[in-house]
Parts: sequence; structure tokens; C-alpha cells
Amino acid sequence: MLEELKDEETVNKVGGRFKLSTLIQKRLVQLNQGSRALVNADTHDKMSIVLKEILQDKIFLNTDNEVERVTELDLDATIAAAESPDLDPSDL
Repeated sequence: MLEELKDEETVNKVGGRFKLSTLIQKRLVQLNQGSRALVNADTHDKMSIVLKEILQDKIFLNTDNEVERVTELDLDATIAAAESPDLDPSDL
């Protein structure tokens, strides 16, 4: 599971190595304080859980460098924004 840390796609997903390190560290603190895992994991290895959460786009760092969880509403809004509206040339 630690191979994902070497993958440039994973590093770029969160904005670089320093942000990845910060996200992992802050999420590990949350899990150690009793936060619930956001992914199904057959392991008690918290590092593996955090990496799965990152790879599944469940968590990210906000602009204040705090861990944010992606909610279903956020995901729906992102999908809706990405979809282009159907345009009829006669409307132009």
C-alpha cells in the first residue's frame, strides 16, 4: 500500500508531496483520536486506511490545510458542474 506514496498521480491529486504528508499526518491523528474510517478496510493499519481514503477521494485538505471529508452532496455538485448542459443551436 505504501507504493501509492511514490505514485506521481497520487502526489499530484492532493497538490504535492508536502500536502500529501500533511493530509496523511492530520488524518492519522483523527483516526487515532477515534474518528471512523471512511472506507471499508480489512485491516487495522491506519496508514493503509488513510491511503485508501485519499485514493477514493474521500478526504482532502481545504484552503486552511485542514482535513475535509467529501460528502455525497459535494460529490453530486462536482458531477453536476462537470456535466455540460445540452445546448440547442437555435437558442443562440
